[in-house]
Amino acid sequence: MSALPASGREWHLVARPHGWPKAEDFALREAPVTAPAEGRVLVRNLHFSVDPYMRGRMNDVKSYTPPFKLDHPMDGGAVGEVVASAAEGFEVGDHVLHGLGWREYASVPAQHAVKVDASLAPLSAYLGVLGMTGLTAYAGLFDVASFKEGDAVFVSGAAGAVGSQVGQMAKIKGASRVIGSAGSDEKVKLLTEEYGFDAAFNYKNGPVAQQLREAAPDGIDVYFDNVGGEHLEAAISSFNVHGRATICGMIAQYNATEPTPAPRNLALVIGKRLRLTGMLVADHADLQDQFVHEVAGWLASGELKYRETVVEGIENGVDAFLGLLRGENTGKMIVSLG
Repeated sequence: MSALPASGREWHLVARPHGWPKAEDFALREAPVTAPAEGRVLVRNLHFSVDPYMRGRMNDVKSYTPPFKLDHPMDGGAVGEVVASAAEGFEVGDHVLHGLGWREYASVPAQHAVKVDASLAPLSAYLGVLGMTGLTAYAGLFDVASFKEGDAVFVSGAAGAVGSQVGQMAKIKGASRVIGSAGSDEKVKLLTEEYGFDAAFNYKNGPVAQQLREAAPDGIDVYFDNVGGEHLEAAISSFNVHGRATICGMIAQYNATEPTPAPRNLALVIGKRLRLTGMLVADHADLQDQFVHEVAGWLASGELKYRETVVEGIENGVDAFLGLLRGENTGKMIVSLG
């Protein structure tokens, strides 16, 4: 075993943000690096993930995942290399996926580390297309929204890590029409030219409901919601009878300090017999093997494409997260520690 460094850097939450987080809410601190205790592995992180759900964990409220603790390292998906092991089945040099991101070195309990194969896909892909975001898209579309061949599908936040996968998976499985919304003309072009969406629009260019009606004149059957607010209201208006929505995220509301007004047309749920279902990816672990097998095949055949926005250096981790909340990423936002 080569000598371990004396310390590594990690990001701590030092104040709970009100509205939009600011740089002063975070601190990059040195922490000692020690040999792993029995049953643990010491991992040098190579990439970690920043995700919209992390904004909710910065609030001190009861939620589906506990809030980040003040003056402690934050956590989240990461992939790295084992540099010391005190756990059976893990060797120095193995690559593992785990939940202790936002830091350079992580002491990970062996039962929370999953070995990943760098020959199947680049390691960063295990944080996105082959990771939690990919499984979110897969489970949310096929399981939660009960997608079936011939459905017309609308995806909000469609150029993001989850949305871009949802649209392509729907196309691969025989959707009649796939429509996406995104926040820039450049992203709209990406959706139709690279990801094969049938139509896409920039939600900043006019009312979402009107743009969706034009893009989906025959209505929609499935809505994959990453945004909430005005987008959900528009989808409810455009739904055909027995439409299904997977409510995955509401990024439009994450930094709001006042209640958001939309959707104001929930009464339509009755006559259209709509189904709106919230989803958490943790409920769908049983699909993991099927998901990796099927998606690895689509990646290999070139049917499924993905993009990453990579920010280099742990010192830029918070900037990457704030950029994600502002929609500066295309595809999965990754912090790479090189």
